[in-house]
Amino acid sequence: MTVPVPATRAALAACAGLVAALVLHAPPLVLVAVLGVLTVASLGRTAQVLVLAALLGWWWGSVRIDALGRSTLSARVGSGGRVLVELVAPPRHGSFELRGIGRVVRFDGVPVSEPALVELPLAARAPPRQGARLEILGVLRAPKGPRDGFDERAWLRRQGVHVVLRAKRWHVVGRRHGAHSLSDRLRTWLERGLAGRGDGRAVAAGVLLGDDAGLSDGLRDAFRTSGLYHVLAVSGQNVAVVAGAALGLCWLAGVPRLAAHLAALACIGAYVLAVGAQPSVVRAGVAGALASLAFLTGSVRDRWHALALGAVVLLAWNPWTLLDAGFQLSFCAVLAIFLLAPRIERWLEGYPLPRLTRQLVAISCACTLATAPVTWLQFHRLSLVAVPANLVAAVAVAPLLVLALAAAALAPVSPLAAHVLGVGASALGAYLALCARAAAALPGAQVTTTRGLLVLLAVGCAAVCLARWRRSSSPST
Repeated sequence: MTVPVPATRAALAACAGLVAALVLHAPPLVLVAVLGVLTVASLGRTAQVLVLAALLGWWWGSVRIDALGRSTLSARVGSGGRVLVELVAPPRHGSFELRGIGRVVRFDGVPVSEPALVELPLAARAPPRQGARLEILGVLRAPKGPRDGFDERAWLRRQGVHVVLRAKRWHVVGRRHGAHSLSDRLRTWLERGLAGRGDGRAVAAGVLLGDDAGLSDGLRDAFRTSGLYHVLAVSGQNVAVVAGAALGLCWLAGVPRLAAHLAALACIGAYVLAVGAQPSVVRAGVAGALASLAFLTGSVRDRWHALALGAVVLLAWNPWTLLDAGFQLSFCAVLAIFLLAPRIERWLEGYPLPRLTRQLVAISCACTLATAPVTWLQFHRLSLVAVPANLVAAVAVAPLLVLALAAAALAPVSPLAAHVLGVGASALGAYLALCARAAAALPGAQVTTTRGLLVLLAVGCAAVCLARWRRSSSPST
């Protein structure tokens, strides 16, 4: 393991301060500054930087937590009226309604700017899209407390949402404007890369946009059971494909390397805007941007710096992200790829497997082992077929992304060619759905009980002990 450089240590110290704000609220900035001066007076230069970074992170984290905790609509819970809302994310189908996060612009004619969970009654017309402005006749209610192992109130509060707007009637009156509309337009442009219908298109949308709203409950559960649900979350692979495609097109067009890397930076930023600030895509976007910036400036930053800076960006925006399952799974998986996967790959060198297969097995095993505690604590389930399922499914993910992105790029020029490529992406999505269903249907595909977990741990410990015994008892050469 490489020792982090000073800048990386400062980023980690800032992360520690941001996390500390979840436990203890920082005093005003003046008191933090005085505390910092008194603390660093007798320290070395590196220690001073680390302490100051931690103190600033502590203060800023407290500021963000205070901002996320403020609500003007909470005082109006139980009241109703006409509400103007802008949807900031695509609504998802529930059992009896559509649910999505929206920003309340006006409530009964009074200007407001606060997020709320919007519940829309199902209607025969198509559901509203991200960025749509809705005029709603509805009532505000408080989020539900702990029930069946899920605390809706705490989950929403960590996102800065304190009320639920339950609509009785709604209709679209336009679209939001300004800087936020750019992400809506970019998302609409990416959706041009999707074609066809059914499970294939829904899975392709999940891989391209990180949106699983189009999946049926059964298919969504199959992806979870098979350990393939991560392919429906935008990750570093997506960002790598976007940046690689931009650099490749610039190379074919003869664009200078400097301009090519600037184009790659622009494409990474546009992609992050289009799919939304998911922890995995923000982390990957920061890493990709740093790689291009390192080339442009001639400086080199290691992978630990990119990982730490991604964590700083996410936690600085919302310290509660630390408790988000997506954040935990994303960073645990990357740590596993950095630390555990190389060791597993070296252990597999004695087996007659192609190098690419060894790498895929090593990464899949490492990520499965590292994310297993998070998966169990967050969802109370463990997939036992994740490694073989990922080996079979991995071949389709990158080609699906390439086809979908190419279709989106060609759509304004050649709709027919874009449609053909989009159908190809949907066909690969159908293949991924088949992999998920087949793996989930295997006997004992997942563990969902504490007894099963204990048996699995006992078997794992026995296997480790047996392997060590065989190694110690084998004759030395």
